[in-house]
Amino acid sequence: MYEILKTINGPADVKKLNIGQLKTLAGDIREALFNRLTKIGGHCGPNFGIVETEIAMHYVFNSPEDKFVFDVSHQSYPHKMLTGRKAGYIDETHFKDDSGYTNPEESEHDLFNVGHTSTSVSLATGLAKARDLKGQKYNVVALIGDGSLSGGEALEALDFVGSDLNSNLIIIVNDNQQSIAEVHGGLYKNLAELRQTKGKSEHNFFKTLGLDYVYEENGNDIEAMIRILQKVKDTDHPIVVHINTQKGKGFELAEKNREAWHWCMPFDRETGCWNVTFPAESYTGLTAQYVMNKAKSDKDFVVITPAMPMTAGLSLDLRQQLGAQYVDTGITEEHAVAMASGVAKTGGKPLLVTNATFIQRTYDQISQDVCINNNPVTILLNYASFEGLTDVTHLGIFAIAAFSNIPNLVILSPTSKEEYLNMLDWSVEQKEHPVMILMPGNAVTSRAADKDFSAINTYKVEQAGEKIAILALGDFYQRGEELAQKITKELGFNPTLINPRFASGVDERLLADLQRNHQLIITLEDGVTEGGFGQKIAAFYADKNMKVKIYGLRKEFYDRYNPQELLKQLGMLPEQIIADIKKII
Repeated sequence: MYEILKTINGPADVKKLNIGQLKTLAGDIREALFNRLTKIGGHCGPNFGIVETEIAMHYVFNSPEDKFVFDVSHQSYPHKMLTGRKAGYIDETHFKDDSGYTNPEESEHDLFNVGHTSTSVSLATGLAKARDLKGQKYNVVALIGDGSLSGGEALEALDFVGSDLNSNLIIIVNDNQQSIAEVHGGLYKNLAELRQTKGKSEHNFFKTLGLDYVYEENGNDIEAMIRILQKVKDTDHPIVVHINTQKGKGFELAEKNREAWHWCMPFDRETGCWNVTFPAESYTGLTAQYVMNKAKSDKDFVVITPAMPMTAGLSLDLRQQLGAQYVDTGITEEHAVAMASGVAKTGGKPLLVTNATFIQRTYDQISQDVCINNNPVTILLNYASFEGLTDVTHLGIFAIAAFSNIPNLVILSPTSKEEYLNMLDWSVEQKEHPVMILMPGNAVTSRAADKDFSAINTYKVEQAGEKIAILALGDFYQRGEELAQKITKELGFNPTLINPRFASGVDERLLADLQRNHQLIITLEDGVTEGGFGQKIAAFYADKNMKVKIYGLRKEFYDRYNPQELLKQLGMLPEQIIADIKKII
């Protein structure tokens, strides 16, 4: 197995192979993809579909002298195998050596650590500009696909390149007719027309922007890809190489169901069944149920998502049932937020859903288009938990610190099934505030909860006690419960346990009242502490006779961490916190 791949230690070894050997290499790479993905999961369809293209890139160009930029970089696994990192795919003892994205710490062939979409062309223009300023000569190649062209940054970059960059830049547009879900936007209608006419249609988006353009029908054919890349190599002007590929190529299940196999958990190769047991109830499942019920009962309700329907459990059949009450804007987070504001302005009830990591792109739209106008948009974020996505490019731990200081925005952190669903319904129905809700990342728990949250920044005392008050926010509420129980058992008194519910403000009346019979306030939050919830509590008590101890994550770019080990490193395990308490009081 891996007859040819085992001989590849870098791009120079690829260039020594004949066409027959390159085709064998493609088969080896796909076997290596199966080896890694069936055991630890990862991005499946994007990598199976790009094998031939990346072999051709390394056969024709001279990386790292020639510079490759991979959009999202979730389709860079074959590239990694061709640049000395095959062990991360053929030897499971080395799986952890290799991240799921390009990473300059791993190899000189990776220029950027990037995991968000639509960035490659912009980054590549910067590389080209620096090259030209220095009077150097090398190729800059940007690979973009999986729906990324619709992103604002990509469109801005293409517009710039077409008019202002007059030197070498090769943009490979990997047209596999798929984003994570289906593609949306007029641009993709033009790509379809270009495919149907073999690139000869007079309606050509890229040429309209002033870009040179070539088309390759057989993007999964190594010989064809080598020919077209040799043709554009060393070009003295920007050019788009539009290639038609099959997402999931070589894995039948991924070819037939491109959405389900964009990313996968460990799975059985023969059956395609994921080797994971899912709980009977999940917050994404609860979200989908809420959305469907709400849509049936209220025609003013609409779900808007920037290409992330499954973050709310909205499978294709559910999306079809929603009809006009479902809008996928494509990979356009900024547009999605502004659109939601427009819907809310005229009496509609918009629920915008995406992942916490992607909403970072929209700070300006949330501030300007939504919050200054105080339009009642509900923004629902999945994977805001530190236990959710742990790759450095996809962290959700910055959401509270990033958005909690925007005026008018109410951020809610639910702690149970009932509280989550009640917060959702209250937010969608109310007309006073823009609201951001952090979908719980814990296992589903059940506990009675209020239905009205119109008394903004009113915390809920779940257990009245003395000496110590624990303010445990959102996903960390259950940790607060555990801590309270251990304090009772080990220190002999019942602490006060508070569910803050509101991550964006302070319950001044309650905090002032706690001074009567408490010596220490402990805050627990599922996010970075700098600029976060705990610091707001500490600031309130800054000129008062009260000690405050904040527990949360440091302001760092954590990468592929073990959540439980990280808690221990941060001193956040119950026994560690109790040790701190003994020192303080």
